[in-house]
Amino acid sequence: MLIGIPVYQGVNLLDVAGPMEMFHWAQLDVELIAATPGVVTTMNGVQLKIDKGFCEASAWDVLWTPGGAPDALAAQLDDPERTYLNFLAEKSVDAKYVCSVCEGAVLGAAAGIFDGYEITTHWAFVNCFGKYHGVTVVPGAPRFHLDRNRLTGGGISSGLDESLKLIELLLGTAAAQSAQQTTQYYPDPPVTSTLPPAGTCPVPGLGAAA
Repeated sequence: MLIGIPVYQGVNLLDVAGPMEMFHWAQLDVELIAATPGVVTTMNGVQLKIDKGFCEASAWDVLWTPGGAPDALAAQLDDPERTYLNFLAEKSVDAKYVCSVCEGAVLGAAAGIFDGYEITTHWAFVNCFGKYHGVTVVPGAPRFHLDRNRLTGGGISSGLDESLKLIELLLGTAAAQSAQQTTQYYPDPPVTSTLPPAGTCPVPGLGAAA
């Protein structure tokens, strides 16, 4: 099984690194890739060295689209060549599962890979899908949501839950439990809070309706 994660400048680090850690302990291979090889700087300044460009992508069993900073998303959406979006559309065709985490759902919607599906995303970005009439955002900001072979995750840390669900789908419950045990993923945060209502879409130029 090979999971492909296409990254871009301003990508969210945990959307990439967290799931990669889970996949590693499940012995699933991951291919990090970018439009062109080189250094990709995440939204918090960590640099990823990417050896492969889109033209060198392997055949993937799973497409995993990470989220990123609002201006980073806008850069992909506004690209006249639609390089990243077209790549998502291309790689989704033969993938057994098509996934996004956090605001990566915005990129997936723009690429058309979530048309006709229900999805989840980061709670603050639920009003970014007004122009994508074929996409339904499920209420309640769930940690992950599965609609047929589309598996989407909520905000940032939700990618850990989502990745365990993907492991379960690919390899079975025992494999997911093993990854959970190895990573000691039993969340018990020292604080509690509730999610506020989402405001206007944070992505520049992407309104709530069209």
